[in-house]
Amino acid sequence: MHQIIGRRSFFIRFGGRNLVKHYYDQTIPEVEKELNTSLKTGLSKQEAKKRLEKYGPNALTAKKNKGLIAKFFDQFKDFMIIVLIVAAILSGVVAQEWTDAAIIMIVVLINAILGVVQEARSEAAIDALKEMSTPNAHVRRDGEILQVPSTEIVPGDVVLLEAGDIVPADMRLGLAASLKVEESALTGESVPVEKDVATLDKPDVALGDRSDMAYSNTNVTYGRGEGIVTGTGMTTEVGKIATMLNNADETDTPLKQNLNQLGKILTIMILAICVVVFVVGMFTKQGTEPTNKLMIDMFLVAVSLAVAAIPEGLPAIVTIILALGTQEMAKHKAIVRKLPAVETLGATDIICSDKTGTLTQNKMTVEQLYYNKKIHSNADDIAPANPVLLSMVLANDTKIENGGNLLGDPTETALIQYAFDQGIKVEELLKEDARVQEVPFDSDRKLMSTVNKYQDGKYYVAVKGAPDELLKRVTKIEENGDVSPITEEDKKQILATNQELAQKALRVLGLAYKIIDQPYADPSTDNVEQDLIFAGLVGMIDPERPEAKAAVAEAKNAGIRTVMITGDHQVTAAAIAKRLGILDGDHDGVITGAELDKLSDDYFIKHVQDYSVYARVSPENKVRIVKAWQANNKIVAMTGDGVNDAPSLKQADIGIGMGITGTEVSKGAADMVLADDNFATIVEAIKQGRKVFANIQKAILYLMSCNVGEVLTVFMMTMLGWDILMPAQLLWINLVTDTLPAISLGVEPVEPGIMKKKPRGKNSNFFSGGVASSIIYQGILEGLLVLGAYQFGLHVGPHVGNANLQHADALTMAFLTLGLIQLFHAFNAKFIHKSIFTKRTFENKWFNGAIIISALIMAAVELPFMTKLFDVTELDGQQWLVVVVAGILMVLIVEIVKFFQRKLKNN
Repeated sequence: MHQIIGRRSFFIRFGGRNLVKHYYDQTIPEVEKELNTSLKTGLSKQEAKKRLEKYGPNALTAKKNKGLIAKFFDQFKDFMIIVLIVAAILSGVVAQEWTDAAIIMIVVLINAILGVVQEARSEAAIDALKEMSTPNAHVRRDGEILQVPSTEIVPGDVVLLEAGDIVPADMRLGLAASLKVEESALTGESVPVEKDVATLDKPDVALGDRSDMAYSNTNVTYGRGEGIVTGTGMTTEVGKIATMLNNADETDTPLKQNLNQLGKILTIMILAICVVVFVVGMFTKQGTEPTNKLMIDMFLVAVSLAVAAIPEGLPAIVTIILALGTQEMAKHKAIVRKLPAVETLGATDIICSDKTGTLTQNKMTVEQLYYNKKIHSNADDIAPANPVLLSMVLANDTKIENGGNLLGDPTETALIQYAFDQGIKVEELLKEDARVQEVPFDSDRKLMSTVNKYQDGKYYVAVKGAPDELLKRVTKIEENGDVSPITEEDKKQILATNQELAQKALRVLGLAYKIIDQPYADPSTDNVEQDLIFAGLVGMIDPERPEAKAAVAEAKNAGIRTVMITGDHQVTAAAIAKRLGILDGDHDGVITGAELDKLSDDYFIKHVQDYSVYARVSPENKVRIVKAWQANNKIVAMTGDGVNDAPSLKQADIGIGMGITGTEVSKGAADMVLADDNFATIVEAIKQGRKVFANIQKAILYLMSCNVGEVLTVFMMTMLGWDILMPAQLLWINLVTDTLPAISLGVEPVEPGIMKKKPRGKNSNFFSGGVASSIIYQGILEGLLVLGAYQFGLHVGPHVGNANLQHADALTMAFLTLGLIQLFHAFNAKFIHKSIFTKRTFENKWFNGAIIISALIMAAVELPFMTKLFDVTELDGQQWLVVVVAGILMVLIVEIVKFFQRKLKNN
């Protein structure tokens, strides 16, 4: 079924009554009358066709993706982009600098194209993960059994279910023969639910407890059944969650908030500088030329300053850094759907993680055995002839397909997998000890038994089931191959062991057997399941992923708290959480969804940090938990794979879906999809996110300090009445120094210890951590060094005594110093506080190459055919020495400041 969410009413009417209602409290005759159908014959083919035309296919309404044009124009909604467009218009229309305007617009267009390309690539990757095939279903129409695509199922259809089927629609069960359905996609509970046909007479029954209903997109693991379809498409429980998804709040990522904040700060700063320059220029130069011409000249100077102040390449550079981050994430099996999601992970404070399939493997596994009156680890060797092993294989309905694939109830497949792991040739054993009789499982006696061929013409009776029920039928016990009468003390020890294993959240089954001379004439529980020999107990659990515990610990070291949210039972959830280290003694609160519903919003927001595990929760509970953490100013990541996780995935600051086990709904709601469903990938993603933020911060420090230097240079030249750098020269410097060096800063490797730092906090921004002060003092230093080079230029060189040429030389030296000093300064930006005099300074080969290329391009203006283009002169060696010394001083002075900053911090 296509599980793409769309906005559409999910109310369908039959005879004036809403189809969306509770059917679990109605009898089958009432449901047949309500939906005008029959469990025995089903709908007629003609009626099914009419209903399909009337109510549409059994699929969730697809949400239309935006077209390329719409995606393209969405890229221009960013505040920084708007500022750049305004600057381009001013440069062209007012200042008549059409070249400058064209270059700025090219930068803007490149940024938009990169954004669209990345979005399209991510959508293609998500589409590749989706299961596009439509499963078929068996329905009864006109009394015949037909196989039809699930999309053609309609309300009132009678659907037949058997082990291995995906339930194609919501239905009221009319037949349930040992039927078990795994509903983790909806409820989060990994253990299959036993189904029956008894009408529930309670008015409000939780979804996971509706035993007479089967729901769309759940899996039949055992037995068979039949049911009347009560809801299709958007009227199913999945459809209700679809509606919740559409109502989920959209949240801005920290990156978007930071860039918007940066854009506003730049706008205010630029306007203030332009106004000051214009007013001061008008005042100081009054009378030097006609007022009208002076106003135009000073306005052009102000526009030039605006061009110098705006980091034209910043949006494109941020986009490129994020795009490179997505490529790095893809190498670690994480597909990013939205560029800012890369950086958002780096700011994460809380990971709200689903348990089943995310922290655990979503498959039952044998963990402990009890036989010979002792508990044994599943790693212990067990003899092939041990009745525990023999009974768990023979009293088992698992189907073994080609290649060893196991199909059936997760509990039973776990037992067969354990036998395989012990080296047992299960298929040969099942052929040799073929089943000749059976007493199927039912929920009343909680046992199942088989009679199998055995050695010397004998027959082996294998029984498994609930330990307490099994003990009622046991008269003997085996210990080390010897069979003796079972005592009350033995039974007490078995029950105590059962309780001990259950407290560890293990699902416990009892195993027994007996050997008979011939099969039964009429096998039943009264003869087959009597006078049994107790063999042992087997404890199973959906185990944690091997890498999950280390990932939780690494996240904790990074100051990130992991919270488990699951639809499973409280005891099971708490046990897994302790094994993973989520319940660590500091925050051991465990709460159920029912208990959470009783808490007021105000109380819960104040005490949300008291709870680390949430059990038996609903989709509404999950959204509420995420919102409570967000109300505490925390950045929340939510992981999940089920349909029930989708609303909270969308509500979270970043939703992380599972690519393998995840439903299409959860993938569609997520910002990032893990192609390997590996929780450890999330921690690696956080590391990459922190690296991306740090590298963007380095690029901003570099770009903004350089722009402050440019603004200060032009501002002081204007105020002092000196020669002024032209807008074209400023733009050339920006193009040369702001592109390759800034981009190469974006691929700096991860700094050591980055995962030992606490999250930077929701209120932090790109100017936090000393970046703002560094931008200011480094920009001032750069401006002073350029002004100093200009002054030196007035007194050195081959044109001393020729005022015009001397001023031309000085302006050329200022131009080249401003360009090359920024390349020297790029080394300072590699480490905001640490010294650059380390081996790691030259590790980034891209950076080294970028500096060399940019330096050659900057120096190329001194070539004879370039000097006229940029209105510069050719410098001699002495003048070049001044330029180079200024660049070296930039590095040395910043390093000295960093040294004293580190000293003060340590003190």
